[in-house]
Amino acid sequence: MNTMKQFPETVLVLGLARSGTAAARVLLDGGKDVTVNDQAASYDDDSVQELQRKGAHLVLGSHPLSVLGGIEVVVKNPGIRYDHPIIAEAIRRNIPVVTEVELVSYLTQQPVIGITGSNGKTTTTTLITEMLKYSDCNVKLAGNIGIAATEVAQTMQVDEKMVIELSSFQLQGISEFRPTTAVLLNIFEAHLDYHGDLESYVNAKCNIFKNQQADDYLVYNADDSTLKERVTHTNAKKIPFSVTKNLQQEGAWTNETHVCFFDEAIIALEDIVLVGKHNLENILAAVAAAKLNGATNEGIQHVLRTFSGVKHRLEFVGMIQDRYVYNDSKATNILATQKALDSFKKGIVLLAGGLDRGNEFDELIPHLKNVKAMVVFGETASKLERIGREAGVQVIKHAEGVDDAAKIGFALTDAGDILLLSPACASWDQYKTFEERGDIFVQAVHTIN
Repeated sequence: MNTMKQFPETVLVLGLARSGTAAARVLLDGGKDVTVNDQAASYDDDSVQELQRKGAHLVLGSHPLSVLGGIEVVVKNPGIRYDHPIIAEAIRRNIPVVTEVELVSYLTQQPVIGITGSNGKTTTTTLITEMLKYSDCNVKLAGNIGIAATEVAQTMQVDEKMVIELSSFQLQGISEFRPTTAVLLNIFEAHLDYHGDLESYVNAKCNIFKNQQADDYLVYNADDSTLKERVTHTNAKKIPFSVTKNLQQEGAWTNETHVCFFDEAIIALEDIVLVGKHNLENILAAVAAAKLNGATNEGIQHVLRTFSGVKHRLEFVGMIQDRYVYNDSKATNILATQKALDSFKKGIVLLAGGLDRGNEFDELIPHLKNVKAMVVFGETASKLERIGREAGVQVIKHAEGVDDAAKIGFALTDAGDILLLSPACASWDQYKTFEERGDIFVQAVHTIN
């Protein structure tokens, strides 16, 4: 049921890109008075002209405070920080500030499965979606991994569910948004340049369950002490998952041989193709959310026997001259690289580096025990060299970028070794996106003779 009539009438959409454009379309289609403000967009852009034809008021090229005149609510692009002058002024004037995902609650009353966490969101979101599809459930994918949530919500049918990957940026800007199943994977210090401090970041993540009711589900990592404490405040039914605890009365867990949901063995561990403890956590979360939403054991088994990972997230590139090559370009923080390193027992040649956000990398030192060589690049190269030396890594080389690093790193491997791109850093010092960085790496290793 569409309840857009209950949304405020005069709206400022701040920042276009994919989510802002989608939000503006939905609001205009719902008869709202919409002002669009974007500094980078051009009046010649096809999407901008479309919004103008629909009736949007366009203010492009700058951010004058006058755009807030008469505005009842601001829908901002998730990437825009809260210290942006327009946002800061809106807050001072007590004008609500939300993100595009907030509109989902006004567009559909169909079940929504929302997934968040510092790491593993994309893998878990993909697993849940595929498990439901192979169980003959009607499901649509949305959010960071797919189409903008508002576009999907508009097309939802009565027998469909939405699976949506959610960032802390999106979740900080919600008021009414309520997933019927929320999945909280983990919490690790990240995005502090955006949120300001760890407490604010954790609060944003935990917004995923703030509106849940007693008939909703909250799937959470019982091995994460921060989450375990925070979820005591939920109204939803709690479904924990754990790789260390027996949860046969409570949720998803593993024994020595199987993945289990409550007291039911779902699939043998030896039949699962994804590697790594962190992926086992993602699998448990996905199994719990999928089972709660109608997935069959057969559907779950099919996915886990065939799914080898999402692109750029510990993606197996292939065997090249008897070396195992993995692209983990999506590892944009230390925790992700820790988990990648812990996934392998063999000799690893690690390629790492990227944007310097001011942090050190000492937390990586205990996880470098199986690393025989490192190739470092980007703004953080010297910091990563330092911790490599402290960890006792014998060979450390510098490279200009990932294409250069791939070739240098491959030359340091022996047959049976792992060549692993897992940067522990964002890509923006040298590349537009982590996807671009990963694609360049994959192209480079395929040119090695």
